[in-house]
Amino acid sequence: MKVVKIPGKGRLEIREVPEPVADEAHVVVRPKFIGICGSDLHYLADGSCGLSVIREPLTPGHEISAVLDEDTVIDGKTVPAGTPVAIHPATFGDKLPGIEDKPEIWPNGSYFGSAQYFPHTHGGMTEKMLVRPDQLRVLPEGLSLDMGALAEPLSVGLHAIRLAGDVRGKKVLVSGAGPIGLLAAGALVSLGAARVDVSDVLDAPLEVAKKVGAQGVFNVANESLPANTYDLVFECAGAAPAISASFKAAAPGATIVQVGMLLDRDVPLNLSAINGKEITYIGSFRFYDEINQALRILAGTPALKEVITQVFPVDKVADAFAVARDSSRSSKVLVEF
Repeated sequence: MKVVKIPGKGRLEIREVPEPVADEAHVVVRPKFIGICGSDLHYLADGSCGLSVIREPLTPGHEISAVLDEDTVIDGKTVPAGTPVAIHPATFGDKLPGIEDKPEIWPNGSYFGSAQYFPHTHGGMTEKMLVRPDQLRVLPEGLSLDMGALAEPLSVGLHAIRLAGDVRGKKVLVSGAGPIGLLAAGALVSLGAARVDVSDVLDAPLEVAKKVGAQGVFNVANESLPANTYDLVFECAGAAPAISASFKAAAPGATIVQVGMLLDRDVPLNLSAINGKEITYIGSFRFYDEINQALRILAGTPALKEVITQVFPVDKVADAFAVARDSSRSSKVLVEF
């Protein structure tokens, strides 16, 4: 079968490998659409993502929709082969006292398409893969497989929304119009936020933001955000200037959720407003069980398909990665098997 491998920095290959065989704990699924994430881009460009360094050829991809290769028992019911599913990519780690309800931050967990541990946890850019049945979610009636691949990035946004609390009637800013920010913006509209604005430094993703329901957009390369305005801010850019601007845009008593990942280095930030406006600043990491809600929202919000800007067959995976690197012409790029 075909599988995509990143052997190291700047190297992307399609290899032929033996097919996997189901065992007592795992079943075989056939991935159909796999989203290219920022971590996948880092693995290819740098041979690493944060502290995770490629030590063996890595199969990337954790944003996966698939079909069952065999009849599978899911939630106590036998689901027939060929059924379309989304995949929860996490294996949660060691439960810690005090954070029993936060498995996403338990230590020693793993994630599909990650080089954090050795051997690596290989991902979904492959014709067939092994997964545990508890990681499978049957797609709602009518939800297409390509949109099913959006469940994972939408879940990341929904986890941040969950941490922020009830968004109904709130004025909300989404800082950063990457795929997670765009999907979060669309979800916020569907969840009843009074107003959702989106900011970015590029015009193309801001046009997509309008299509998913954002009422206002700001190109912060050319204009400033309104000060003291937003009840909630979801900072999805992970860039120091965007974080500083978020604190200025936040209203007194606002909550800011940090969704975008920051590099592990010292950077200058202007957080002076955190005291005078009594701002609550929350970190958000991946997600827990929000994938179930994500699938419901995707099924009921067809406009979210606008986040998918390109689909490449696996034989053109190098082109897919090249386009995904260019945020001026792509949002979510999918690889199709």
